Amino acid sequence: MPVQRPLAVEKTHIDRIIDVDFHLTRLVYAYVACAAGWLVFGSLVGEYVGIHLAFPDLGVHPFLSFGRLRPIHTNVVLWGWSSLGIIGLALYVVPRTCQKGLASTRLAWASLWLLNAALLAGTVLLAAGVNNGGQEYREFIWPVMGTYALGLLLLAGNLYRTVARRSITEIYIANWYIVAAFLWTLALVVTAYLPWYQNGLGETVIQGYYMHQGVGMWFTPMVLGLTYYFLPKFLNKPIYSYSLGVLAFWTQLLFYTLIGAHHFVFSPIPWWLQTVAIIFSVGMFIPVVAGTGNFLLTMRGSRHALVRSYTVPFLLVGILFYFVGSGQGTVEAFRSLNPLWHFTNFTVAHSHMTMYGFVAFLIWGGIYGLLPRLTGQEPPHLLIGIHFWFALVGILIYGISLMIGGTEQGERWIAGAPFIDSVRLMASYWLWRAVSGSLMLAAHLIFAYNTWRMRPQALPAHTAEAAGESA
Repeated sequence: MPVQRPLAVEKTHIDRIIDVDFHLTRLVYAYVACAAGWLVFGSLVGEYVGIHLAFPDLGVHPFLSFGRLRPIHTNVVLWGWSSLGIIGLALYVVPRTCQKGLASTRLAWASLWLLNAALLAGTVLLAAGVNNGGQEYREFIWPVMGTYALGLLLLAGNLYRTVARRSITEIYIANWYIVAAFLWTLALVVTAYLPWYQNGLGETVIQGYYMHQGVGMWFTPMVLGLTYYFLPKFLNKPIYSYSLGVLAFWTQLLFYTLIGAHHFVFSPIPWWLQTVAIIFSVGMFIPVVAGTGNFLLTMRGSRHALVRSYTVPFLLVGILFYFVGSGQGTVEAFRSLNPLWHFTNFTVAHSHMTMYGFVAFLIWGGIYGLLPRLTGQEPPHLLIGIHFWFALVGILIYGISLMIGGTEQGERWIAGAPFIDSVRLMASYWLWRAVSGSLMLAAHLIFAYNTWRMRPQALPAHTAEAAGESA
């Protein structure tokens, strides 16, 4: 009788359940579940937009136009999926590393309602054509973004109070990144929405500052801070170097704050401002190499964890994309390469390789590693594996095809060929974009199902009173 072989190699199951307040578990899961819901919705919109590029006659109603759907897709995946995902994980990491209960779970629930209300209102308004003008990633009008900022403000105060009340002397490096991200982002939103300089070149400069800072001072420090907790935790070994983490933190703050203007090289903004942005873009190699090296050196000698776990491979992919995506951003800023790649589909590939390959994979690694240990509910390993490979193959096809197409597109423009030639050129690459988007959408549907499988069950009888419930 032939030996029956399993469809996939069996991975290690969770070893133990973390003894944590059940109310905090429900809170963390609520954020992650909402994030998964926004991811599915945003991916459906993105999939339609990708198909629309390959088949432009598909859908002619204003609600289905590219100009309305594209900002819905970007804002939902940025402020809905990615932001709620990292916040949910941070609500566990900060109290855990402070050895103190969250200052107020009630305020955290209120923040979740505010964030979701802002996202829902913003999405409806964008679909109706009500927006903040042609300003990428800040299409939400100010009342919507003000509501969202209020939710972030409550969370910032909540986490800050938790850190201030910590039971240990040290502030772990993860909390440096997480708390700083909230403070930087609140300043960013205020700067981006104040009306006094929102005209002419002033608006252009602020736009470059805003859309780059949103990635570099919100998503990047948040997921890096989470990784400084989850990677050592899941490998059961200390971080390679605390000093490298501190170096990366301060150089991130130093260099990232002035690189937004590299989006407008050769534009009418001052030449010296463009040059400073390029120089500081090169300086970003310091925190990127320090952070990437720190994580990879921590993983050295842990091949067994890659083989026996799906959590660590998600983290590894995210770390590698952090290095690749950040390196792309630096070389794209050079005046020698900017005319070739700027405004082409190469930049679309770059944005997805950072926000998807880097940020999303690190979030997924944290979720798959944490939720089963909080709830005791584990999704099928086969489905986690399918999610991993669909997402990885999808982003690789997406990134490589658009990088090649975008380079050829730029070459056509430099050669002075008619613009329509570059549109015809991109047709086949946009088809690959739609195919890869379908793989990623399938991965997201599986992730949403896996999230449902990891939901907490009824309140255990032995659960202690909620800690830190003094709002």
